Amino acid sequence: MANFCEYFKGIGVNEPLFSVLESIKKSVRLISEQIKKVDTGKAGTKNVYGEDQLALDVLADKIIQDEFKQNFLIGLIASEELPNEIKLGDGEYAVCYDPLDGSSLVDVNLAVGSIFGIYKANSFIGRTGREQVAAVIAIYGPRTTLLVTTGDGVVEFRLTDEPRFILSKKNIRIEEGKMFAPGNLRAVRERKDYLELVQWWMNEGYTLRYSGGMVPDVNQIFLKGKGIFAYPGYSECPQGKLRLLFECAPMAFLMEQAGGAASDGRMSILDQKVEHLEQRTPIYIGAKKEVKRCERKLGNWEMS
Repeated sequence: MANFCEYFKGIGVNEPLFSVLESIKKSVRLISEQIKKVDTGKAGTKNVYGEDQLALDVLADKIIQDEFKQNFLIGLIASEELPNEIKLGDGEYAVCYDPLDGSSLVDVNLAVGSIFGIYKANSFIGRTGREQVAAVIAIYGPRTTLLVTTGDGVVEFRLTDEPRFILSKKNIRIEEGKMFAPGNLRAVRERKDYLELVQWWMNEGYTLRYSGGMVPDVNQIFLKGKGIFAYPGYSECPQGKLRLLFECAPMAFLMEQAGGAASDGRMSILDQKVEHLEQRTPIYIGAKKEVKRCERKLGNWEMS
């Protein structure tokens, strides 16, 4: 199997973009090592959204920042853990990231991940997900893997003992099949439409696959080649809790590149414009037919 460098050079990815992907790859390898041995407790600090940070949240963010600061091609970064964009220099690439998505699952030893969206931009404000030139998600589970797109399909790499990343799956495609990951189930208390859809999935014999982490739950849709992940809003969080820039747009870019879809219930996630860094959105992501069903069933909800 090809290694990371061989694959991307082989498909003609230009040197500057490959350099940015290399920086992401290095940071993921370092985070993977730290997850195995660092304290899983709270750091005693809160992020910009008032959420308690774990020691691993802080460490993962530092690892990524340190790697990106060494790459002169990365001129701008934004992290879910930080309040503002950070200008690093004059590099043409801008990288937004969630350093450790699902970090509350670490202490119970479930899979977590990192999410990266890559743009050519001098600000993330005003951008849409369609402007991404690449997206990456890392999964830290029994194995550490990367899902990557540069706009030419989706491939998976696996971290080996050497350590190096080797190509483990290519041409990942999303077809149809009965699997669902229903996020934000608390919403069924007040959203009859969501309750009815969840009941429909169960009555139709869909397999439930939900861990509580977006990265592992969407990753299994890629690898199983089927399914739907849903996270609607409700009165307490009308737009849900998932961030457009840091989580949903990179995931949506990957999903569309694999032949799937991602919607907020009314429009493609990739067509939403980023108005502020903390912007949130409902998301229905997976097989096209399943996303269309969510749009029909859930897209007309209005908070009363």
